[in-house]
Amino acid sequence: MEGSWKRCRDHNVDPDKLIAPAPVAESRLESLRSGHTELLLASAPVMACARDFLAETGTMMALADTHCTILSVEGDTRTQDSAARIHLMPGVAWSERLCGTNAIGTALAVGEPVQIHSAEHYCAGIKRWTCTATVIRHPTDGEILGVVDVSGLSETYNRQSLALVVTTANRIESRLKMRETDLRLQLLEATLPRWNSTTDSVVLFDRRGFPIKANSHAAAALQSLGADLCLARPRRIPALALDGDGASLPAWLRPEWLVPVEERGERIGTLMIMPLPSLARIAKPRIEDHSQGASDFAHIITRDPGLGAVIRKAAQFARSKVPVLLLGETGVGKEEFALGIHQASPSSGGPFVPLNCGGLSRELLTSELFGYVEGAFTGARRGGGIGKLEAANGGTLFLDEIGEMPLDLQPHLLRVLEKGEIYRLGENTPRKVDFRLVAATNRDLRDEVAEGRFRMDLYYRIAVTSVRIPALRDRQNDIPLLVDHFLEVFAMRHGRARPDVHPAVLKRLAAYAWPGNVRELRNVVESMLLVSDGEIVLPDALPPEFDVGMATTGATARPPKPGQSLGELEAELIRSTIATTEGNLTLAAQHLSIAKSTLYQKLRDYGLHDEVTAQRSKKLHPH
Repeated sequence: MEGSWKRCRDHNVDPDKLIAPAPVAESRLESLRSGHTELLLASAPVMACARDFLAETGTMMALADTHCTILSVEGDTRTQDSAARIHLMPGVAWSERLCGTNAIGTALAVGEPVQIHSAEHYCAGIKRWTCTATVIRHPTDGEILGVVDVSGLSETYNRQSLALVVTTANRIESRLKMRETDLRLQLLEATLPRWNSTTDSVVLFDRRGFPIKANSHAAAALQSLGADLCLARPRRIPALALDGDGASLPAWLRPEWLVPVEERGERIGTLMIMPLPSLARIAKPRIEDHSQGASDFAHIITRDPGLGAVIRKAAQFARSKVPVLLLGETGVGKEEFALGIHQASPSSGGPFVPLNCGGLSRELLTSELFGYVEGAFTGARRGGGIGKLEAANGGTLFLDEIGEMPLDLQPHLLRVLEKGEIYRLGENTPRKVDFRLVAATNRDLRDEVAEGRFRMDLYYRIAVTSVRIPALRDRQNDIPLLVDHFLEVFAMRHGRARPDVHPAVLKRLAAYAWPGNVRELRNVVESMLLVSDGEIVLPDALPPEFDVGMATTGATARPPKPGQSLGELEAELIRSTIATTEGNLTLAAQHLSIAKSTLYQKLRDYGLHDEVTAQRSKKLHPH
């Protein structure tokens, strides 16, 4: 806190200050909230959960904007009453300049998670409090949008609060990402007629100035102009943001090429249209050799020879347009492989559109895939909506958990793949689509076909080529490499020095079965970094949910019985985790780092469904 206290002294903050400034007027607060509509909408369900989760805990959660002004609070009502006495409430700005060292102001000042306990606060009036906060960033470019804070009186101190606020911020950022995807789909839909042009080079920019789609002429045109613009690794052009300064355009970009994209009178993006005659001086673009996947799969961290061979195989498949089926357990990195295939493919200049088929109702999945026209169903958006199949036109569609697609919806997807056309819900006129399909599943689709849960004709259509991604436990030599990589990433993200890892921690990590694979390891490493105070990560930094798993699969666990299979070990881990969470399947899925739909499937696969149902019933009706 030394740096924060120095800033407070530089700002002449009164250390004897007892309360924060008075809140702004209600009308001003409403104006501030209206200016942060997207942030509030994304955080609303998360804050609603805090209302129940933090009740009777002596803590509360606050959401603030980039000026440190609190927009909303939820949680324990008695704590909110106590907080109001020091003006820790909506409408009050908790910047360091006004309130001294505090979690909200300091987190925004340094751009990383902070936890400030009792006397670490600068001003006398808030030294009875413990506050933990972290910033919320936009998922596209990392711009800070606000801050989430958990506060309580000092006796509620818990170092795990740091992990709580980071998880909360991640959930809000995930919802913002979903919202951004929807806005981009609207933008693609509004500009569909432009993509049939054979006389122009066209690039589409979203409302924040990021390029999201280009036609076949654009890459060569941009190269000739010396433009540093790549859709596979997009960079923002601030002048093209809706709130940007259009006068500060890059030197290569002419203002007359820019056309606003509007929907119902509101601007939602920008088209850059370069006339075809300007291409006469353009040299033929250089084609890079991605046969080894060195460039387009560089985001996959490994030294394992087996996974290296899988990457080379995926890079070879990427050159053609045939569908690819990715096989592997939950969390092995199937979306990372799908992105690599897209970037190494002839369709890399088009959009990469992911959709998870699990966890969605049949009706929602249908509208997400095919889109709909206005009035197609109750609640349909005015003007209709574009589906993922149509949004992926000219690029790659990634369908994750395709094994969970309802059986009666599968023939419709098969028809799209065979005919290259779709019908939106409520529409009688077909629309042409051309995309590369990459599908993924953690199920054995041949067994699903045999059981009548997956169509044989669709299976053979999507499994023209397949890639099996090994589980993390089958490439344990990658664990230290991945730990090192994730520590580097999260240390930079949270603005902390990168610590070393005690050999005992690496030993426990290597002994763990990793049911959630790389995704679970990533979460564990971030949690360890956040709760470690020194220059080395010690075993006590392992999060509680990891200890649940270690009780069954770690180095100190009871050894497996002779002849006990990996499936039996996994079933035992699931049974133990559900018992630990007292039958709470949502919490159990979080502990196991798998989707809740995947947990339900594993309960059926291992015959545990009736056992768990009986256990939960006994808990609800003990007598």
